[in-house]
Amino acid sequence: MAFAHLHVHSQYSLLDGLNTVQRIVEKAVALGMPAVTLTDHGVMYGAVDFYNAAVAAKIRPIIGLEGYMAASGMTYRDAKLDRHSTHLLMLAEDMTGYHNLLSLASVAQMEGFYYYPRVDHDTLAAHSKGLIVSSGCMSAELPRKIQAGEFDEARKLISWYIDVFGRDNYYLELQHHDIPELLAQNRTIVSFVKEFGLKLIATTMSIM
Repeated sequence: MAFAHLHVHSQYSLLDGLNTVQRIVEKAVALGMPAVTLTDHGVMYGAVDFYNAAVAAKIRPIIGLEGYMAASGMTYRDAKLDRHSTHLLMLAEDMTGYHNLLSLASVAQMEGFYYYPRVDHDTLAAHSKGLIVSSGCMSAELPRKIQAGEFDEARKLISWYIDVFGRDNYYLELQHHDIPELLAQNRTIVSFVKEFGLKLIATTMSIM
């Protein structure tokens, strides 16, 4: 069964990523992967180099972005709430999606920046066309609600993403790291997949 990394950070994810885009592509090729994604935190600085490197290596490039969601409105600034903005994994399905990623990355920097380049639900909904979105890592909206035991709020959030992106473009995400809390979180996510009739994606493991 083919596997492709769908949640990957490069050196452009400051203090989080280490690999260059060239090394990411080379490693994906060496592992026999049919595709690989670039989803840097809040920026798309490496997108063009990544695309060119992947095409040259004859592997499919999937361009994405791991954005930051504001705790409330994008222009609202609260040091207590917004210092820990949640994450959101977004992938471009087509050229429309790529343009929407560029718009989201830009507006997050120009209008939403506070500790992080942030967007909010209204802005995300206005740029939802052509995007595939997942529930994200442990720092994303849905996992944080699961961790807090806010299961009714988690269900409301899932319903919102289904309404905005459609059932075919919203996935619940599983990751596997050496983090004890992940096992319980993954079990809850699997139960939500069954409850809402959604699909799962397993996105990442170490490729250093």
